[in-house]
Amino acid sequence: MTGRARRRTFALPGLLAVVLAAGACTSQPTPAPDQTLGTEVYITAYTWQDNTPEGSPIISHPVLHRTAGGTGTYQDPVTIAVGHSLETGKDVLDYQPGTRIYLPDVRRYFIVEDTCGDGDAPQDGPCHTGAEEHGSASIWLDMWIGGEGVSARFARRCTMQVTGVLRAVFDPADNYVVAPGYGVIHDGKCDAGYGNELVTK
Repeated sequence: MTGRARRRTFALPGLLAVVLAAGACTSQPTPAPDQTLGTEVYITAYTWQDNTPEGSPIISHPVLHRTAGGTGTYQDPVTIAVGHSLETGKDVLDYQPGTRIYLPDVRRYFIVEDTCGDGDAPQDGPCHTGAEEHGSASIWLDMWIGGEGVSARFARRCTMQVTGVLRAVFDPADNYVVAPGYGVIHDGKCDAGYGNELVTK
């Protein structure tokens, strides 16, 4: 199906090990006062190489972008895919297209613009179900990390680096720190591993 994030699962116990990424902010931002840590979610990632159709950035529910992308700022969030269901005969996403989500581990904002899972019964598989199999999360999100112009091996390594039970903030404020660079994979690096702490500008 066009514009569906094809699923691969990586069972990683507990929280994903944090790998500090090069290119982190040079100034020391202050932790956000009196902020909750957000919601525990199971995060996976998809790339140019394993999108459906393969080798493309096509998405199913464009809002701000015609194809998957975004820098990660509040104004230009990165595409994220969510579970969906055809139980009612209509394609219903788990979260409304246009919903913004902030992921502190990659220090970027995301926007729901794509669906995760293929087939005639996506409600029976990722990302609509199955998050609880990977830890304490009940929500599964699949973020676009790009990957055009990098090797499939590098892109896969980055998807594994960002996969795990991490924190997410739904309908976030616009003042969280955003890492520099265009998207998660940029300038030859996988820009992740900032941890779960919410940090304001």
